[in-house]
Amino acid sequence: MTKGGSTKLTVKVFTLKDCPRCPHAKRISHKVAEKLGVKYVEIDIGTPEGQIEGLMNQIMSTPSIALDEDVIARGEVLSELELENEVKKRLEPSNP
Repeated sequence: MTKGGSTKLTVKVFTLKDCPRCPHAKRISHKVAEKLGVKYVEIDIGTPEGQIEGLMNQIMSTPSIALDEDVIARGEVLSELELENEVKKRLEPSNP
C-alpha cells in the first residue's frame, strides 16, 4: 500500500544532512509524488541503512533521485516538470 497513491511506483530521494541542494530536491520530489499519487521516500545516506540503500543503487552523490530502482538524477536537482514527466512515463500503461 502506498501513501496517498494507488500505484506501487516510489520516488526515492537520496540525501545527506549537509547537502545544500537536498532540501530543494526533497520539496520538488514530495510535491510531484503527492500530485501524481505515488509513494515518496527520503533516504539519508549518512545512516547505515541509507548507506546500504545508496550502495545498492550506486548512489555516490546527493541529491539523487530514483523511481523505484531506476536512478534518474545523480548529484543534481531535476525541475518539477522534468520529474513529473519521468513519473508520468512510468505510470502510463505499456503499449503492446
